[in-house]
Amino acid sequence: MQEKARERRKKSVRNIIIGTKERPRLNVFRSSKHIYASLIDDGSRNTIFTVGESNIKTKEKITKSEKAFLVGKQIANIALKKGIKKVVFDRSGYLYHGRVQKIAEGAREGGLKF
Repeated sequence: MQEKARERRKKSVRNIIIGTKERPRLNVFRSSKHIYASLIDDGSRNTIFTVGESNIKTKEKITKSEKAFLVGKQIANIALKKGIKKVVFDRSGYLYHGRVQKIAEGAREGGLKF
């Protein structure tokens, strides 16, 4: 039931949010164990790049929220290197709290503008 509701919210949001080459869509995918963020150009239907928890290398043990924050910072760093400064945030129907919020905070701290 919850998954159907999320899919319905996701579709209604995608009708409004469109990523362009100058301002791509920052898409978030969250599973129970991992979290991923992608920059997508909807005009050419290309995924510019994707960052996930597997790209994060730390020696100490950190929480899932802290990993999400680091994923946000890393996607911001890569985007700035490619010349992307502004993005459109797409939470994919997930509620804006917890790990989804941490990705957004990390991306903002990394230098991206929403």
